[in-house]
Amino acid sequence: MVANDNDATKQIFSRCLLNCLHVGLWRCYIRFISKGNENKGVEGRDETKKAFEFMLYHIGTDIASGPLWMEYISFLKSLLATTVQEESQRMTNVRKAYQKAILIPTHHVEQLWKDYENFENSVSRALAKGLLAEYQQKYISARAVYRERKKLCDEIDGNKLAVPPTGSLKEEQQCSAWRRLLAFEKGNPQRIDSASSGKRVAFTYEQCLMYLYHYPDIWYDYATWHVGNGSVDSAIKVFQRALKALPDSEVLRYAYAELEECRGGIQGSKKIYENLLRNSSTATALGYIQFLRFIRRTEGVEAARKFFSEARKSPNCTYQVFVAYAMMAFCLDKDPKVAHNVFEAGLKRFMHEPAYILEYADFLCRLNDDRNVRALFERALSLLPPEESTEVWNRFIKFEQTYGDLTSMLKVEQRRKEALSRTGEEGSTALEGSLLDVVSRYSFMDLWPCSSRDLDHIARQEWLAKNMNGKSERAFIAQPSGFDKNSFGQGENIKSLASSAKIVRPDLSRMVIYDPRQKPGPSPDVDMVISALLQSDIPSGINDSSLPFSHPSSAFPGSSATGDVPALIKGRPALNGPTSRSSRPLLPNKRNEPETNYILVGIIL
Repeated sequence: MVANDNDATKQIFSRCLLNCLHVGLWRCYIRFISKGNENKGVEGRDETKKAFEFMLYHIGTDIASGPLWMEYISFLKSLLATTVQEESQRMTNVRKAYQKAILIPTHHVEQLWKDYENFENSVSRALAKGLLAEYQQKYISARAVYRERKKLCDEIDGNKLAVPPTGSLKEEQQCSAWRRLLAFEKGNPQRIDSASSGKRVAFTYEQCLMYLYHYPDIWYDYATWHVGNGSVDSAIKVFQRALKALPDSEVLRYAYAELEECRGGIQGSKKIYENLLRNSSTATALGYIQFLRFIRRTEGVEAARKFFSEARKSPNCTYQVFVAYAMMAFCLDKDPKVAHNVFEAGLKRFMHEPAYILEYADFLCRLNDDRNVRALFERALSLLPPEESTEVWNRFIKFEQTYGDLTSMLKVEQRRKEALSRTGEEGSTALEGSLLDVVSRYSFMDLWPCSSRDLDHIARQEWLAKNMNGKSERAFIAQPSGFDKNSFGQGENIKSLASSAKIVRPDLSRMVIYDPRQKPGPSPDVDMVISALLQSDIPSGINDSSLPFSHPSSAFPGSSATGDVPALIKGRPALNGPTSRSSRPLLPNKRNEPETNYILVGIIL
């Protein structure tokens, strides 16, 4: 604009004006249009008026759009009127502009109302009384909404750039601030008509996307809001824009395909899936599974079978695709034979996948084919490495608890111990019996043969027995209030019960002794601090014999055995004595131990 390159300026505005709903940019645009049309007479004024109306249509609801409305009204007042009819039309246009502006909660709503009052009184005081009375309540409502709107807008950082989310606290705060503003606008606090309210919500979403452009949840919320308001076509456009902004977002593609399928656009939905699988960067096993289900819903069994035959040849075809198609054949097509054949075909490729073995075993259990289930477990356990077979062993035990007898149950448990003892996973006591084994065998659903306290004790004792190798002697085992039995499953989960205990080891590498003389500045009055603590009701320590350091003298060297707040003060007089420091000089570069103050306060919250 400074170089008077109008063509380049127009190209810039055409490219970014509708994508950047910022008041400063639009004011720059209207100045450019006004300057270009100031010497074109009536035609130029009409073009400028259209530009003003175009601007206010797109950004006139912004909280900072007050100056835009004022400029528009000033422009209307400056138009020349040569006849009475033109003058009447000019006054009508100015009145309509004021009446629209005072209904929008902007920073200048009060100034616009005052200007409107002066305008009406200057035209006709008799007519002004009725018009002002009619619009006063609407103005008061807009002013009240503005105050609430301003609080929400003040939380938003208008200088934030649209970058992919990194999970920082500031980004989360900005996202929450935008969501609060959107919820506020959706509530229609001003109680205006649905069309105007919807326009404000859409404008807020567009402004939000200027900053949260890379957030898929915002795009999805915007599209679903359009669907909820009956504008499916607008939702489709939002999804198309979203995929341009986030071409690698798989979940947005599924949401878009779902919308197309729900409205009957089967071919459009199919095209979305095909584009997803055609791109090597987005073609995943989940994409094949979802497309397989889509084809089964829309085109039938044979089309799904044909697609599976092609998909299994893809390098992106994992064991999950085989499981998905087998369960589809079993649950939807009611064809257990096809499902069994698919599982068997997949077993040749995925015998090394414990998760696939477990899914196949669950399928055979549904068929009550216990003979083949045992054969599957034996076959898999003979091929899987011991360190990868834990889950399979656990499921085998659970199976025997349901389908077998006591002899087979105990036999499998013993085999599991022998197999896992070679990996070191069960520790040196792997071959010994444990009460947890009994708990596992005689538990059912949420029914347990012992209390939470007993289960807590048993689990910790087993953990200590397996880990008493020197490390546990130097570690403190965190003691929660008790185990929640609902958080543990049957059979296989009970084996991992003891491993839930956490070892908390303090980082001693950076521990330093507090000495006020090491840093310049004021130092705390140690005697006053300790005196206040001794007179307070703060719990002074832990008197629990179960803790490794329950005795006060072992936890806090030099503290009293009664559990008082420990405090060691070397080289200082008693609390009730004089508090002046010793005047003995300190040696440079050498710590003077008698003069160092050690403060150790234990506060248990």
